[in-house]
Formats: sequence, structure tokens, C-alpha cells
Amino acid sequence: MAQRSGPPPIVFIAALIALLGGGYWFFFMRNQASAPVATDTPVNTTQTGSTSTPTGINTTISAAFPLPASVPAGTSVRIDGSTSMVTVNENLRQGFQRQFQGANVNTSAGGSDKGIQDLIAGKVDIAAVSRPLTSSEQAQGLTAVPIANDAIAVVVGKNNPFSAGLTIAQVSDIFQGKVNNWSAVGGTAGTIRVINRPAISGTNKSFQELILKGANFGTTPNIATLPRDATTPLLQALGTDGIGYATYAQVAKQQTVRVVPIDGLTPDSSSYPYQRTLYYVYKTPASPAAQAFIGYATSTSGQQALIGS
Repeated sequence: MAQRSGPPPIVFIAALIALLGGGYWFFFMRNQASAPVATDTPVNTTQTGSTSTPTGINTTISAAFPLPASVPAGTSVRIDGSTSMVTVNENLRQGFQRQFQGANVNTSAGGSDKGIQDLIAGKVDIAAVSRPLTSSEQAQGLTAVPIANDAIAVVVGKNNPFSAGLTIAQVSDIFQGKVNNWSAVGGTAGTIRVINRPAISGTNKSFQELILKGANFGTTPNIATLPRDATTPLLQALGTDGIGYATYAQVAKQQTVRVVPIDGLTPDSSSYPYQRTLYYVYKTPASPAAQAFIGYATSTSGQQALIGS
């Protein structure tokens, strides 16, 4: 009887098992390895595209600066910018210094443009800005990180006899100088004295884009522009016949002024028309101080401090 030549059957069985195992890995395990992995790492929305209106911000999702585990004692964070962000800055300053003992945060409020100028010059680590960056500012290496949402309130003095609301069109006409008498908007006859913010103000620019739709402020005799961007002098100047505007957070609890409803809506309504985003801006590469503070500001603990809780 002739003997069978070649490898025993067990060899073929082993080869078949190996082939099937390799195929399984190739078609199943490789696909799992290439699938996206879910992560709990937080991300920030940063402004990278050019835009001229707060309602049309171009954004991309990028990795946030992480909340630092610790901050070296003696770390100093310098912030300058929008008067609209005074409360935001103060709440975050207190929270940051409380969480990171030995760190120090210095804040100023010279206006959005001043903050950006100081940031470019290296005088501050962060600019607090109440408007989107221009394409020119972005070209200089600046990046804006959204920190909070805000509303611009239209205000009159508490003792102003005008007690009604205004429409969007009426507000625009008043600040362009097309309407200058209270009787034209349902009030008692008398000149409407408009108190405007200076052009360096981010709130001024946001108001111009949101309310005036890019048109210029009026130059009629009843319109006065403050020499510096500050809310307290503006509110004091309203008297019984003035009208102005400010970030809602700064006037919501004021006892000397009244917030004017716009189209029947107040700034605490989700449908209120004059809403915008507030930003912290850093210059690339961000300083360690800027990374630490923005990482804190966009963290859960920072957002809790932001609302004063």
C-alpha cells in the first residue's frame, strides 16, 4: 500500500484557522481601531472667520485650553477691554484667585479697541472684547474665544415721562437723528437727548451693527457723544429727557434708570433682538497666564463663577 506524501491534515487545519483569524482582524478589529473615540475633553468655539456682525459669527470647534490643575504662585494675568465685561471680568477674577491661591488678576476697562491695542503691544495677556474681531485683527495673530452671551439694553432715566416701549425702527431712527422729539414715539413733546458712546467702544460698534444695520450714528444737535467709554457717566447724563444704551448686566439692577422694551421684549427674553457674544482675545502663541485664565473661564467652575454662584 502506497504511503501518502505531504504534510499531515493537522497542518491544513491550522493554516485555515490562521487565515480565518486574520480575516476577522482585518475586517472587524481594524475598523474599530480607526473609528472615532468618544471623549469627555471640553472644546471651545473660537472665532476664525472674518465677520462684521455678531449675528453672523464664523466659528470652528478647536481644543480648549484645559482647566489648569495648578497655577504657579505669583502668576499675573493682565486684562483690558470692554466696559461691558466689567462684571464678567470681576466675577472670573475673584473665582480664579480663589481657586488658585497666589495668582493675581489685574483688570482695566478702557474699551474693546484699547484692549486689542494693548494686547498687540504686549501690554496685556487678554483683551476683553464685546464685538467680533476684524479680519485685520485676526491677521495679526489674534483669536477670540466666546465667554458669555449678552444683550444691549436701551435705557432712559427713571424720571423720564416716557414710559412706553419702542420698536426696532424707532430706536434706529432716534440714534440716526431722524426722530428727535418724544412726541413722535408716543411720548410728551420735548427733545430726545441721545447719549452715545465713543467710537472706541465695542458696545458702540455692536449697537451700530445690530440696531443701525451698519448705518452711521446721527450728528444732529440733540446727539452727544461721551468723551470716554464708561457706563456710570452715561446713566448719570440721561436725566429726564435722555436715551442711551448699555450692556444689560450693568443696568438690570440699577434703580436710577428704566430699560425700554423693544417690540414688547425685554433683554432677559430669549427672543430679544439686541443680543451678542462677549469674547476673551489672546495673541498667538498665548502666554501661560492667558491659557490658564481662559482655561478657567471656559471650564464648569469658571462658568459658575461667571454668574456669581
